[in-house]
Amino acid sequence: MEFPHAKRMDGFKTLIFSELSAYKQLKISEGAQMIDLSIGSPDLAPPDFIRETISEMSKAEDQYGYTLTGINEFDQSVAAYYDRQHRITLDPQTEIMLSMGSQDALVHIPMVFCNPDDYILVPDPGYTAYETGISMAEAKPYYMPLRKENHFLPDLKAIPAHIANKTSLMILNFPGNPVPVQATSSFYEEAVEFAKKHQILIVHDFAYGELYYDGKKPMSFLSTPGALEVGVETNSLSKSFNMAGCRVGYVAGNPSVIQSICQMKSNLDYGVFKPIQLAAARALTEGDWYAEEARAVYQHRRDMFLARTRSIGWEIPAPEGGMFVWAPIPQNMTSMEFCQTLMDEAHVVVTPGHAFGPTGEGYVRIALVQDAEVLIEAAERIGELALFPSPSFL
Repeated sequence: MEFPHAKRMDGFKTLIFSELSAYKQLKISEGAQMIDLSIGSPDLAPPDFIRETISEMSKAEDQYGYTLTGINEFDQSVAAYYDRQHRITLDPQTEIMLSMGSQDALVHIPMVFCNPDDYILVPDPGYTAYETGISMAEAKPYYMPLRKENHFLPDLKAIPAHIANKTSLMILNFPGNPVPVQATSSFYEEAVEFAKKHQILIVHDFAYGELYYDGKKPMSFLSTPGALEVGVETNSLSKSFNMAGCRVGYVAGNPSVIQSICQMKSNLDYGVFKPIQLAAARALTEGDWYAEEARAVYQHRRDMFLARTRSIGWEIPAPEGGMFVWAPIPQNMTSMEFCQTLMDEAHVVVTPGHAFGPTGEGYVRIALVQDAEVLIEAAERIGELALFPSPSFL
């Protein structure tokens, strides 16, 4: 028998990462030694104290019940983290909620606040999960192009009034994925004013808030005057503490929004394993030193990789945060053609920019998820293809 899909399944297309992985496996079966820089899965392990907490607590017989929501220790740790890192006071009981990583929240929030055919303002290019959430809510995306000439910030003035008036939600993401830039305080202030004028909920994806470069710490959206009136911020411990498989994160901000999301979540799941929550609480209260060490690792990788790409004539802007490089490609190739060439001839896997939205064409995303030596080797392999003009200093 064949069972027809519901129409909503039209929004669940095969992700580009699956296609790249399948082709990578084909090349490996042919004997190629592939370097995969396509998926942002951290290659570093969590610090010892996180692993030890999970290990020790999981031995206790009383740790296996439903947690339902965030345990007190976790909620308190998020509040303490915001107070220490961003000088923001949050009520752990009403302004913080547990999520299964940030993607859990990002995909489900549109279902809470958006009706079919509402517009959702979404960065273009943007993280692929945003489209999933929009599809699940049966809403419509309105793309906010992130262009070099506007410092890769959305131009809110370019959004037509008739679109803004039919918009229920705006998604922001700084430092961004795939575009690794930071927002300015003036942009956040403009976004808050825009949201108030048009009655729009802002959801800020802050998953890369701990991964920044050159000592330039990104600001939390919630530190903007008026932000708590119009929005929430999602975060995850996946990248900052390499707890990707643990699936633990949070939503913080407007209490009525938090309450509504909690109401939906209470019908979907029964919380996160308590030992993982306890480990996450320790990470947020004791892990500043580890976040600093992780930043140093990524800074070294970024600098070594960009120095090597520059030497082969590939001029790539330095990321301001996150674990990705957003790299312009030769104008005579599409992003998919470029990726295909790299896989076939350099045996390097990167992600085509069009996978993140229409404005992503002309770029590729490169994940800094390998040791510096491997990243340098990838750059050297690409350099052998002579796709870029010779650097002027050679």
